[in-house]
Amino acid sequence: MARLARDGWLPTRWRSLRSTWLTIAQMSAAAGLAWFLARDVLGHERGYFAPIAAVVVLGFGPGGRTRRAVELAVGVALGIAIGDLLIAGIGSGPWQLMLVVGLASFVAVFLGAGPMLASQAAVSAALVATLTASTDTLSLSRFVDSLVGGAVGLAVLVAVPGNPLRTVRRAADALLAELAGTLDDVADALARQDHAAGRDALARARSLDPLVVDLRQSLELARETVHLAPTRWKARSPIARIRLASTHVEYAVRNTRVLARASLRALDLEPRIDDDVVAAVLELGVAVRALQAEIEDGGDGRAVGAAAVRAAGRASLARVDGASLSISVLVGQVRSTSADLLRAIGLDRDVAVDLIRTAADERPPVAP
Repeated sequence: MARLARDGWLPTRWRSLRSTWLTIAQMSAAAGLAWFLARDVLGHERGYFAPIAAVVVLGFGPGGRTRRAVELAVGVALGIAIGDLLIAGIGSGPWQLMLVVGLASFVAVFLGAGPMLASQAAVSAALVATLTASTDTLSLSRFVDSLVGGAVGLAVLVAVPGNPLRTVRRAADALLAELAGTLDDVADALARQDHAAGRDALARARSLDPLVVDLRQSLELARETVHLAPTRWKARSPIARIRLASTHVEYAVRNTRVLARASLRALDLEPRIDDDVVAAVLELGVAVRALQAEIEDGGDGRAVGAAAVRAAGRASLARVDGASLSISVLVGQVRSTSADLLRAIGLDRDVAVDLIRTAADERPPVAP
């Protein structure tokens, strides 16, 4: 046990549990309630699909719970309908089962169904094709149970919602902290002319994608929660702002990855990296941390904008006549990332571009 704690396994598992405990509680409560309604209220002795449907709807997948509930019910209905129509005419058997499942899946996919709808259509068709006793009753019960389970799952989500704003802010904080650290690593590698450090910075930049996915999934679940749960409606506005910012943060992540790759190339080719380039990359890190603070505490974006403009202006100092291609690429990537961060605080594209161009035009003259 002590070894697991030292190796970081226990803290990692604890953080995972802490982030999912509410989903676990929701699924447990919904399963019990759905089973009670299906068996004790509706009298379905085999109403096992109701708790299954509730668990599926509230599962650990990112967002889309309303869609999952609808696809579950529609898929069950589609599979039952196709199964009943075919089995009534061709009988039951192995080849009939193959035909029914294949046709149900084909129709679902042809209609543009998602994975949930298509799989439930196939499963329900197989159920109809293989049951020989009380098929009609069981088929109807399964459809009703899917409605009960889906409705209970959504009701639990509405009655006991998580805190979507806190979840989104936590995901955004993790991504922005790592992005800022990556920019610091790039600047440090350039300042020290350290090729190994440059490779490490590039590897860190490439490892940002899972955090981007986490933020995207958190926003999807938050969007659904604030629309379904009245107690969370007040979070709609801040979540909408973070959602807008996240689009441009993703662009900044991509540009940072390119910047890290260009830095490695510059370390290969350049005898010396201009100090202004290093300072510009550091300023990008300052801008990212300012954005991180404003997402957590709110703000008007001024600190982010000021740092992003300083980064663009400082980078432009290195874009003098005769600058090498590798340095020009670094300057371009700094300016592109600065534009992403300006867009993340809500500035229009033309305004962001004008600010960056102004920063470049206001650079002091280069000493002879």
